[in-house]
Amino acid sequence: MIGIIDYGSGNVQAIATIYKNLNIDYEVISNKSDLKKADKLILPGVGAFDATMQQLIDSGLRDELNDLVIRKKVPILGICVGLQVMGFGSDEGDLPGLGWIPGTVKKFNINKIEFKPKLPHMGWNTIKDIKNHSLFKGIDNEFGFYFVHSYYFECESEDNILTTSNYSIDFTSAINSGHIIGTQFHPEKSHGNGVLLFKNFAQL
Repeated sequence: MIGIIDYGSGNVQAIATIYKNLNIDYEVISNKSDLKKADKLILPGVGAFDATMQQLIDSGLRDELNDLVIRKKVPILGICVGLQVMGFGSDEGDLPGLGWIPGTVKKFNINKIEFKPKLPHMGWNTIKDIKNHSLFKGIDNEFGFYFVHSYYFECESEDNILTTSNYSIDFTSAINSGHIIGTQFHPEKSHGNGVLLFKNFAQL
C-alpha cells in the first residue's frame, strides 16, 4: 500500500486521485499508527523550508518517519519541498532538515538568470537522466516535468544525483540514496510523465 503523508503541505488529493485512477492501493495518512501500514511512502511538499519542517514536527510524524525510513528501510518519494527537507538544511531557513541525504538547499543566483520573471523557476522543463533509474522507465525526458521553485538541492556526492535540469545552471532535479528518492519537480502536475512516475514508484 502507498501511504501519502498528509501533514498540511503538498498536493495530497492530486496524488491520491492518480493512484485511484491507476487502481493502485493507497491511503492518505495523517497519524503515526497508520504510517506503519504502508509499504511505500510519499512525502509531498509546497512552500517554504522552515514552515514545511515545522508542520512535519507539529504533526508528530517526523520521528516515526525517521524510524521507518532509516531503520526499517521503507521506500519513500519526496516531492518538491518534500525532497528539500531530506537534506541537512536550507539557505531559505534556520531549521535543520531530516538529514537523510547529504546536501544543502541553495537559492538560484538571480544575477545569472536571463529569463523573466527570474524566480520562481516555474513551468515545464526537460530532465537529463543520469542513472537510468527504474523510477524513470518509459519517461519522455524531453517532455519533462512541471517545476515551481526558487531553491534547489545541492548534493554533497554526485552518487546521489538521479537527474539534472537547467535553469541558468545545471541543477539536481531528482535525488536518491537507496530506497530514499526525491524529485524537485511536481509529478502530480506533469500529466502522462507524472502518472507513469507514480506507477513506476509503486512497482519499485
